[in-house]
Amino acid sequence: MNRAWRRTSSILALTIAGVGSQAQAQTQAASDAPQQQQQQNPAGGTDQQGLQEIIVTAQRKAENLQRAGIPVAVVTGDQLVSRGLTSSNELGNSVPSLSAQPQGGANTTFFLRGVGNFTVNGYSDPAVAFNYDGVYLGRATSTSGVFYDLERVEVLKGPQGTLYGRNATAGAINVLPTRPKLGENSGFVTASYGNYDAVNVQGAVNLAMGEHGALRIAGNVVSRDGYQNDGTSDEKTQALRVQLLTELTPDLTVRVGGDFSHSGGKGPGSTYSGRIVFNGTTNQFVPSGFGADSGLFSADAQAYRQTLYSGLAGRTLAPLDVQPYLDNNYYGANAEITLRTGAGTLTVIPSWRYSKLNNRFAVPAFYGDVAETDEQKSLEVRFAGNRVGIFDYMLGANYFDESVAATYLYAQQALNAYQKFTSGTKSYAGFGRVTANLGDPLRLIGGLRYTKDDKDFDGRADVFLVRCTVVVQGQPSCPTAPLLPSAGRYQDLPTAIYPSVPDNQARPIGTTGALLIHAVTPVNTPLSNDRLTYHLGAEFDVGPHSLLYANYETGYRSGGFALSAGYETFQPEYIDAYTIGMKNRFFDNRLQLNVEAFLWKYRNQQVNHTGIDKNGNQGQFTENVGKSTNQGVEVEAQLLATPTTLLSANVQYLNAKYDSFVYREPIGPTPPVTGCPYRASATAGMYDIDCSGRTAYLSPKWTMNLGAQQTVPLGEHKAVLSADTQYRSSRVVGFEYMPNQLVGATWVSNAQIAFSAADDRWSIAAYVRNIENERYQASAQIYSAGSAALAVYSPPRTYGVRVTSKF
Repeated sequence: MNRAWRRTSSILALTIAGVGSQAQAQTQAASDAPQQQQQQNPAGGTDQQGLQEIIVTAQRKAENLQRAGIPVAVVTGDQLVSRGLTSSNELGNSVPSLSAQPQGGANTTFFLRGVGNFTVNGYSDPAVAFNYDGVYLGRATSTSGVFYDLERVEVLKGPQGTLYGRNATAGAINVLPTRPKLGENSGFVTASYGNYDAVNVQGAVNLAMGEHGALRIAGNVVSRDGYQNDGTSDEKTQALRVQLLTELTPDLTVRVGGDFSHSGGKGPGSTYSGRIVFNGTTNQFVPSGFGADSGLFSADAQAYRQTLYSGLAGRTLAPLDVQPYLDNNYYGANAEITLRTGAGTLTVIPSWRYSKLNNRFAVPAFYGDVAETDEQKSLEVRFAGNRVGIFDYMLGANYFDESVAATYLYAQQALNAYQKFTSGTKSYAGFGRVTANLGDPLRLIGGLRYTKDDKDFDGRADVFLVRCTVVVQGQPSCPTAPLLPSAGRYQDLPTAIYPSVPDNQARPIGTTGALLIHAVTPVNTPLSNDRLTYHLGAEFDVGPHSLLYANYETGYRSGGFALSAGYETFQPEYIDAYTIGMKNRFFDNRLQLNVEAFLWKYRNQQVNHTGIDKNGNQGQFTENVGKSTNQGVEVEAQLLATPTTLLSANVQYLNAKYDSFVYREPIGPTPPVTGCPYRASATAGMYDIDCSGRTAYLSPKWTMNLGAQQTVPLGEHKAVLSADTQYRSSRVVGFEYMPNQLVGATWVSNAQIAFSAADDRWSIAAYVRNIENERYQASAQIYSAGSAALAVYSPPRTYGVRVTSKF
């Protein structure tokens, strides 16, 4: 076996060796000791035997996190507030295995243990499924405006092909709002203010409606100035959620909910990190000299842009002339109907979600203009049967129906791509899981899921290019050639912008020496995929508080479409995942030690990125590039060293490589922009670019989170001092593997001091995040027209105060 598995087997062997003696002592102590009353643990949480117990529903049932035989990380609602997490972009700071990247407009992309997407749009699917309140969200843009009044966030690591189904080959993120509480009148308000004029107010009111009903209303307002000096990388969000829970009978419970959110402001920003220059032999990166806070619309950046040469147009670029903005609205309604019967529990979850996107972004140093409407309807039905003999079982079915209608403009001055499309997806699935309880310590689990995806796509891309035909000293030169407009959408095409260039034809642009070319890529095709995925697992209770588990799970991500020549469709990807782990509590529940080893094998792996299509035009598309192996070990520990001192550590070792990764680009006047070897392809006019053996994207070999919390009792009050830090070793953050896309090791640390009532009815806290002011590249792109290199940087140091009142 490989080194990662050998390391884990050694750790597990040492752990198991100590469990036997602990088990007998703990069992005897439990039988001899009187039942303890629940009491407040000063280090945080409710304390019967030390560390807090966390209940999760990652396996579609409520269970103790330490008794769930799967790899899952949990961030509680209190932790989300304490860490100031207001969007999915910041989840990676709390979960070592996860990386989140803000992209253009409302998009956030996720990588989990080296698997994810560089770009997302209305016709590509994510590798990490995002679920809100038990409902799968098909579009990455729809993850906005849900991070408030939450019970917890669960991050499931590895494919979830049986219980979660499609498009969860890397894992799943479950965002779970706080449910209404029956018979209780209560609420809270939390408000914070910090530098960058950051305001974050969230609150909730829980109203009892008799003994068997409750209404919960929650809201959130976030406003923050931009981290970039042009005002971009700001945040403006407003959100509202309403839930009604009622027990209609002792056996029938119904919860209905509705939510709305709006995202505004300028949206994500980026920086010119440099340019790519061909020196006659190879492409080299030349730094710009700009700092991490430089925005594309600052005076210096605009001047720099005018020095960038477009080989396509044969001239330098013009300044960006239209400001970016977000104006996106999200709506949702869902219900959860639970009926307890003599045979088991039936759960029905209908849902509807609707998004209307209107935004313009400039993160890649060109304009993206998006007008998109997304609507999805889904229904999941599950039946968790009562035990039959030695068997527990669950049966279920899922229906998902999504429609997308959009127009996009990617305005690059020398090349404008206008896209208009409608797409539809209907997905049907049936699944089941059976657990055989073979005596007290051993359980065997098996699961199956059949999924059928039917997709249809009707779209068209009109690409207009300004191509210089005059060559001076070996270089295109058309200094008076006009550049293309930055504004306009597909509906403007027929008369307003390009009235005289028929499809797939060209015309001269006056006497400039340049041609205006109109290339058309139509896509009108259905696509159908189906797959049987399965789960095999075993759980063994080594001791009263020690669980040993092993799983084998398969997964699949459906194929799809793109409006790029030569990449109109792509095929599904598949994964086989092996996991072995152990979860333990020692020393009267005061030490938690969890160990997990994993091995993921991908086939026909999808990579979504910005690249050059078969016509030589820049576009966004997905291709199946080959195979990869992702393997490693994760160790998580918590220690309640004293009743008031809590220490934590989470360390992940990850070895993720592409076993086979070959893609193609057209042969041009200069070599392809890549850090991988390339050669002339057997396909005429194309390069084969071979990145096989390279480290997978966003996959640092080492990631480590360390934390400490000290509570100081002060009579009727208390003070809580906490600090945490995260280390990530070097990683690749851009598709091309160029030197500027390799980020070195980083440390990011945070600290907080809070003063509160002993019962937490009120608190005031001061915080500082990113103490080191470490601004590293979260993502790095290369823009072909002008060969500009762009970077999206992580947030700078922030600090502020927060007050909370509970009633």
